[in-house]
Amino acid sequence: MCAQIEPVKWETLVRWMRVTAPLTPFPTNEVWPGRLAPVLIDADEPTLVYGCFGLMPHWAKPTLYRQTYNARTETVATKPTYRAAWKNRQFCAVPVTAFFEPNYETGRAVKHRIERIDGEAFWLAGLWECFRDNFDQDIWSFTLLTINAELHPLMSRYHGPDDEKRSVVVLPPEVVEPWISAGSDGSARGFLKHFPASDFVAAPARVA
Repeated sequence: MCAQIEPVKWETLVRWMRVTAPLTPFPTNEVWPGRLAPVLIDADEPTLVYGCFGLMPHWAKPTLYRQTYNARTETVATKPTYRAAWKNRQFCAVPVTAFFEPNYETGRAVKHRIERIDGEAFWLAGLWECFRDNFDQDIWSFTLLTINAELHPLMSRYHGPDDEKRSVVVLPPEVVEPWISAGSDGSARGFLKHFPASDFVAAPARVA
């Protein structure tokens, strides 16, 4: 399960994305559940919003994000937290430069940074939610979709020895807009594939 990401730099978003972006610059930090990251949604046209990492339906308790930052693709259509977003085709793409996973090959947990071998930013597939709070503010949130990675040459290295191996879904640039506008369960699931391990590199993350 992926609990930490690194959003793209603001200047990269401005240069890289031809989308409506009614956002102010944000600090480039590692983002974990409860923090905000830019998220691309389909709102008549591709649009960037800030979303909390951890899906928050309108009925959610304030701390639900601690358990809802990842959604299993096998059960996303039936789990109470995610099924409305899936049914309503609230698909999103999260632009990142890296994500982080724990590696136990040394016998202890070592945080690894996983990024493209060419250093370019990339997209992760997710779901979004939005509700209006008591102050008439839109509260956006998102979860990252995950698939089984037992046989993946890179992602099978992560998480504890007895844990199921899972992977985020990396979206090639050309399918980002088709993904966020997918109109059916069948068409959406066609995007939920493993990424080529040869395109990515992993190493222990630097300690600040």
